Amino acid sequence: MRRYLRIVVLCLACGFCSLLYAFSQLAVSLEEGAGGGGGKPQAAAASWLAGGGRGAARGAGSAGTAAHPGRSDRCKDFSLCYWNPYWMLPSDVCGMNCFWEAAFRYSLKIQPVEKMHLAVVACGERLEETMTMLKSAIIFSIKPLQFHIFAEDQLHDSFKGRLESWSFLQTFNYTLYPITFPTENAAEWKKLFKPCASQRLFLPLILKEVDSLLYVDTDILFLRPVDDIWSLLKKFNSTQIAAMAPEHEEPRIGWYNRFARHPYYGKTGINSGVMLMNMTRMRRKYFKNDMTTVRLRWGDILMPLLKKYKLNITWGDQDLLNIIFFHNPDSLFVFPCQWNYRPDHCIYGSNCQEAEEEGIFILHGNRGVYHDDKQPAFRAVYEALRNCSFEDEDIRSLFKSLELELQKTVHTYCGKIYKIFIKQLTKSIGDRYDRPPKER
Repeated sequence: MRRYLRIVVLCLACGFCSLLYAFSQLAVSLEEGAGGGGGKPQAAAASWLAGGGRGAARGAGSAGTAAHPGRSDRCKDFSLCYWNPYWMLPSDVCGMNCFWEAAFRYSLKIQPVEKMHLAVVACGERLEETMTMLKSAIIFSIKPLQFHIFAEDQLHDSFKGRLESWSFLQTFNYTLYPITFPTENAAEWKKLFKPCASQRLFLPLILKEVDSLLYVDTDILFLRPVDDIWSLLKKFNSTQIAAMAPEHEEPRIGWYNRFARHPYYGKTGINSGVMLMNMTRMRRKYFKNDMTTVRLRWGDILMPLLKKYKLNITWGDQDLLNIIFFHNPDSLFVFPCQWNYRPDHCIYGSNCQEAEEEGIFILHGNRGVYHDDKQPAFRAVYEALRNCSFEDEDIRSLFKSLELELQKTVHTYCGKIYKIFIKQLTKSIGDRYDRPPKER
């Protein structure tokens, strides 16, 4: 009986060794099949994941034998063994590390860290407003951000200097672009509505390598992570190419349904201050129109539309977008007003039910309300974020100081419902900064 037991134990031991060998060979084959090699891009991705994103950018320190002086030198960290078969390991390398490294490295290859692309167009006196918008995006977001900043030439040095001073965060990259329009009609496009505003129409044609993009006006403030609106891309059906919010919730105070002299989307039109785009689909699509029976691509439809409607449009590029999606309604994903909350939603009484229930997700201070006293609730949020630093303690205290300022605005219609301005902000701060760094 003992003899049989010894044979069973021996067989189990052999089976276990064979299993280790099989896993080792599988790891090698996966490495070769995925393209081999791998140095810097993988290391950067591993650094982002292991460092917990923004927390690592603050000097969280490096993990390893130096951080754990009591640990054996034999079990060195990742990237030393490089998937050597176990019987060929150097004497100072732990085999278990190699096994886990194989799985970790391969998972990084098939699951790269996704960047969220955010675009803004800034002209004139919009530097400070734009920087505050970018700061709000950085403070709450989880995934890394790629900023595409289109600005007049005289603003480039200022943008570069300010953004470089934030480089210690290591949570974003940026590219500065000049303002550019089609050569033959550049002057006409530039003076349409506000200077440079129509630049957004040409983003799919300029950023040809970018698949999806979130465009926002300079007067936008994020009160929850960019990740959340970015995730709406996954909710697009097969025909939808862009997402925007309605221009108005209440038709009685709507502009398009009362004054527009051109086609517009839906009952009250759409507002293009926050525009989420699948630009690959936009570049491929052929659009219905009222100029010809032939469907036109994005780059071919813009100028004919302007020529036909330029005497009838008031809000420039936003009106052109309304015309396009009037004829192609199945191409638009409409998100609720809390993703683009403007003074119109409260100056005559609250008319954004979603914001009343869940709070404001993205604040849009159009009509210059961040810089005058007409809507002090909007200005209070802007000033709080503009003056906030990137220090964790400063961000945690943001809610209390802002609530005190908002309580001073209850004499206005927007101020009477001031709690919707801080409801999501409080949640975003709690989710992002009230947890230990490793859990962020």
